[in-house]
Amino acid sequence: MKRFLFLILLVSLYLVSACTNGKTQSLEAFYKDAKIESIDKVIIQDGSTGASKTITKQDQINEFISLIKDIKFTPQDNQEKRVGWRYGITLFDSERKFYFTLSEIDNTYYDSNPDIYPIVENYYKQLEIVEE
Repeated sequence: MKRFLFLILLVSLYLVSACTNGKTQSLEAFYKDAKIESIDKVIIQDGSTGASKTITKQDQINEFISLIKDIKFTPQDNQEKRVGWRYGITLFDSERKFYFTLSEIDNTYYDSNPDIYPIVENYYKQLEIVEE
């Protein structure tokens, strides 16, 4: 009987840990894990309007990345599916790309510290893209 209860406890712990597949790390660690080393293009899409801005100038890319790369993402306890997002960001390294929203990376929901939303929103609003 004790073995049976132990087995149930062990399986329960495994299932709980499987539901929280994320770990706390910096945004830079996430995109480095995705093999993004040299970012040569960034697309920021506004989730409320659908509009997007593409950054291809290296100085603008470097400025944006320096603002967000050290932000820490901690998995949320509640991983229930959600609808909608504020901003979606795609980082490109030649053919490779890494996409995330401000609260979701690889199907896991996160809280960011500091809050990434005001940083991205302020940058997006002041960003002027000259179409070539």
